[in-house]
Amino acid sequence: MAEHIPAARWTSKPILALALFTFAAGFGSFGAVASLGEVARAFGHAVHGTSVADQMGLSGSILGLGLAILRLASLLGLPLAVLADHFGRRATLITYTAAGLACTVAAAASPNYWAFVAIFALGRPMLTAAVSISHVAGAELTNANGRASSLALITGSYGIGAGGAALVHTALRGSNGFRYLFLMAIIPLLMILALRRHVVEPERWQRPTQWSHAILGHVESAQRRRLLTVLGFTFGLSMISGPANGYVFLYADNVVNASSGLVATMVVLSSVTGFGGLLLGRYCADRFGRKPVLGLALLALVAASLLVYEGRSIGLFLGYLCSVGAAGALAPAGTAFSNELFPTEVRASVAGWNIAAGVTGSVAGLLAFGGLVDHFGSFATASLVTFIPPLLILVLLRHLPETKGKEPEQLWPSTAEVA
Repeated sequence: MAEHIPAARWTSKPILALALFTFAAGFGSFGAVASLGEVARAFGHAVHGTSVADQMGLSGSILGLGLAILRLASLLGLPLAVLADHFGRRATLITYTAAGLACTVAAAASPNYWAFVAIFALGRPMLTAAVSISHVAGAELTNANGRASSLALITGSYGIGAGGAALVHTALRGSNGFRYLFLMAIIPLLMILALRRHVVEPERWQRPTQWSHAILGHVESAQRRRLLTVLGFTFGLSMISGPANGYVFLYADNVVNASSGLVATMVVLSSVTGFGGLLLGRYCADRFGRKPVLGLALLALVAASLLVYEGRSIGLFLGYLCSVGAAGALAPAGTAFSNELFPTEVRASVAGWNIAAGVTGSVAGLLAFGGLVDHFGSFATASLVTFIPPLLILVLLRHLPETKGKEPEQLWPSTAEVA
């Protein structure tokens, strides 16, 4: 076991610096989603018609293809995150966050829609990798008692950054509003450059004298079965969370015909339930264990998502608030669990593989849900068929050890082998 166990508090400068880095990454990442409508109108050819293409300026297929490219670009976060096992957490985090935000700023000068997609697709994997590395560093800087609190703060900061981008976009509506939004990413860029001296290298990480990891993240055979189990859980969870979040506003506008006031209230209140979920998840993960919280929060997420799509405004409103709260509760336990299950030498590689599993699971869920809506002509039926089968991933938790109160060195002594 390591002779020194770091015990940084969640309020310490290094943890707060990591939280601000994820805030910056959230602002940079969410700009493309928040401003998509204005981007389409600016680069399309809007006419006075009733179709999506007429009203938005670009066809739904072109918009969907652009979103798919942006989402799939996050897969490149895998090899980028892997490099943190060789070059260190600090250097890669600072580099990726700065470069990703620079791409967001550069997108303000996009001459057309596909240039916009290409620039964001270049920056998206760097920001995705930066968020994963922030979680890895946060887990390594703290001990078992403070790890869930630190990761809750880091995760919540990403959501605040994304929400900040949405609020700025609302205030800057107009033909060039999206350009001003992207230009404003220079503020978090300057902020993280000023804060970089507060980002420290975790003592747990040591530069390897020999680095045998392949660019796609080689994980030793002793850890491979555990890795596959974790990736299976991440894939199934993302199959649920992807469509649960991805279609909710389209559903609110076009199916339920919810008023703009209701949707605005729903979004504002969801920040409260999300924060409450983070606090509850952090407390329960430390008191009752990572596995029970993951299981119960996943069940709550599915129940809330089914309520969202049951067909009424009240279901949409209450279901969305509860689903954001359940997702918040999942975050501290999930990030702490995945980081505690693996040794320092491959922890960033595992984070990279989790990025890949999350992206592919989300894309699979989005495609399946959309196809089932077309097939059944019902969001309620599609949600049942899409969200219930992935609950089988709960069985995978039985094959993973509980990590509450333990340090990674206890789970992975130098001679450890996974049965």
